[in-house]
Amino acid sequence: ARPFPWEPEARAVGAPRAATAGSDPRPPALSGAGMFADRTAPGVDVQSLWRSARSARCEAKVCQTGKISTAEAAAQSHTAQDAAVQTEQSKDAVQDFQQEVQVDYAGLLSFLKRVEDAVIKELNKNWKSHAFDGFEVNWTDQDETVLCLHTLSYPEAQDQNLQVTSVSWNATGSVIACSYGRLDNGDWSTEKSYVCTWNLDRRGLNPQHPDLVVDVSSSVMCLAFHPSQPSLIAGGLFSGELVVWDTSRTEDPVIWRTGMTDDTHTDPVYQVNWLADTKHRNRARLLSVATDGKILVWREERDGRLALAEGFAIMAQQVPRSTRLKKAAWGEAAVGVTSLSLSHFDADVFVVGVEGGYSLRCSALAQAAALPRPGGSVPLRAPAELAFSPHAGPVYSVSCSPFHNLFLSCGTDGQVHLHSMLQTQPLFALQLSKKYLFCVCWSPVRPLVFAAASGEGVHLLDLARSKQKPTVSLKQSMSDCPVYCLEFNTKHTRLLAAGDAAGTVKVWQLSSDFTEQGPREMSHLEQLASEIMD
Repeated sequence: ARPFPWEPEARAVGAPRAATAGSDPRPPALSGAGMFADRTAPGVDVQSLWRSARSARCEAKVCQTGKISTAEAAAQSHTAQDAAVQTEQSKDAVQDFQQEVQVDYAGLLSFLKRVEDAVIKELNKNWKSHAFDGFEVNWTDQDETVLCLHTLSYPEAQDQNLQVTSVSWNATGSVIACSYGRLDNGDWSTEKSYVCTWNLDRRGLNPQHPDLVVDVSSSVMCLAFHPSQPSLIAGGLFSGELVVWDTSRTEDPVIWRTGMTDDTHTDPVYQVNWLADTKHRNRARLLSVATDGKILVWREERDGRLALAEGFAIMAQQVPRSTRLKKAAWGEAAVGVTSLSLSHFDADVFVVGVEGGYSLRCSALAQAAALPRPGGSVPLRAPAELAFSPHAGPVYSVSCSPFHNLFLSCGTDGQVHLHSMLQTQPLFALQLSKKYLFCVCWSPVRPLVFAAASGEGVHLLDLARSKQKPTVSLKQSMSDCPVYCLEFNTKHTRLLAAGDAAGTVKVWQLSSDFTEQGPREMSHLEQLASEIMD
């Protein structure tokens, strides 16, 4: 029997229905219109035993725990007592220790007396020994190479074929300034020039886009940053004027200038230096030299003028065999001054280089009057005291040592002379280049190191290694481009800036060999000076 009346018999899919007894195996005839018809069957209700059994077992429960009882208790004790952890030493241990350290002072004294002479002899022997001369313990890694960190330029100045005539670092050592002008043939008097500055610590430094560009109507021949005020920079012009700019003022940076007066130089100004004002600490004075033979000292005025405070003139009579050097503008009086360096040991002493090839030691205390000249608000004095053995051509640069009473000079003969302030003959003369030498400068940290700028590049010399040839020669450019100026950075002592005739300024990072002083370097310098002088 089938459980449900509508459920058909089970059979294999696709199998024919089996015929029953007495049945007609043929399909039934269609009734009515078709084989399907509506039919109503009774509903089926199946009771769920699982639901009723589950409901019978369900119980109402809660998950909240019973109340937790708490109580407060203090941890601070009512009484305190100090206790030491050091154990006490027994009297027996003290006696044993005292017995162990007892010294036979009489025997020790006898021993020291016996060996005294031998010990003193050995100490004197070691003190005079040179076995460890030059030995230096350095725990840092040594950098043996000289690298070019920056190549700076101003494209507009280069398009006019202007040259870098001077470079200067500011008081912080982070800003480099250069002046553009011409040191070769050209109409210098009418050519426009520039003063440019770059802050090397600035993020996103653009080597071809200066932070500041100052347009100048006359060629700028020299620059000098103020020694303590980082934004002030002085420049000497081809016209003979002096100008002071404040680089913090972008619209009108000129704050002082000499103007064209009877006191102004009549020739190009080739060097300018800042001087401390002994009477007014907050003020500074400027010193300028020019090929008109004058050395002038200027003071600042409130109306923006630089007024002449005192002046000197190099006279032909003070230079040996210099009758051929007379300047037509002064009749028979002046000798052109090309460079100047102040002594680091005597504020009243300075050295100048002149067109005739001589270097002259001068004194600011000189009272002898120079030959009278027309005009001028201040009488000029003749400062020269001593003339040194000359070069074979004009002297272009002099530099006083910051460590000794010595100075360097160089010129068109390609030689560097090392002089003592006390004798006319050079301590030695080095043929450094076959071309002109335009600048020479002592290192501010190494007593035996100096740099020179030539028509071939930059030369670094370490006299501790050799007095015959450069220690390192640097190519400023792929071509033989003359280097006209250079300056060491006194704050970041590994940096050296050099400007060339192509209008570029290269900042070189020196190796540690040129910046770390040896243990006996000063004594070597003293020995170099004293041996040759004797």
